Amino acid sequence: MSKTFTDQPTPSLADRIEDLLPQTQCTKCGYPACRPYAEAIAEGRANYNQCPPGGAEGVARLAALLGKPVIPINPANGLERPRPVAFIDEAVCIGCTLCIQACPVDAIVGAAKQMHTVVPELCTGCDLCVAPCPVDCIAMIEVTPGKTGWDAWSQQQADAARARHDSRTLRLQREKNENEARLALKAAAKLKEVNAEEANSPEEQAEKLRKRAIIEAAMERARLQKEQALGKPPTTKS
Repeated sequence: MSKTFTDQPTPSLADRIEDLLPQTQCTKCGYPACRPYAEAIAEGRANYNQCPPGGAEGVARLAALLGKPVIPINPANGLERPRPVAFIDEAVCIGCTLCIQACPVDAIVGAAKQMHTVVPELCTGCDLCVAPCPVDCIAMIEVTPGKTGWDAWSQQQADAARARHDSRTLRLQREKNENEARLALKAAAKLKEVNAEEANSPEEQAEKLRKRAIIEAAMERARLQKEQALGKPPTTKS
């Protein structure tokens, strides 16, 4: 008998909470992104009124899902406001790329030592690019006067921002893994080179041992950091 249903996993509570968040990835909730905040709410570690971009309607959506009363936004996390978009004064920009690194949704384009610019349609108004700028050339401009929270933001925009954030996260992790792999190969080659060095005098032997110890210690630190990043318990080589 053929199945009449799909084997789709049932969304977790964190999944359903995340679906209700605006995906601005602004960290105003006190967490590094919308997903960690959703998980914290689901686990009872965070309250459901810590998302200013979602505003009062966002709190009401979460309250309905959780079966809890509607409460005001916690002012410690910020205030509900019209949605802003970042604007870079290109005449002042020095091309340091710090804003590009800070943008959680890849809404800023540019290259090192070249002027940068914000793609307004992609900007979530998170403010995260403002503080790192060393020349104070970024301003947040309101683009939805009189409209705040979900009135200033659509589900389509939230879905697109979430996809860009997830894509950026995967890209950064891939680049990190590739860099670590290059460093590991370089360290292995250097260790092989050191092992092949001739050491005739006691001084040369001591120097060879010192070099080898430094390289092996660096390789061990890299291995432990990789295990930690993968969530594995640290292991000690015998």
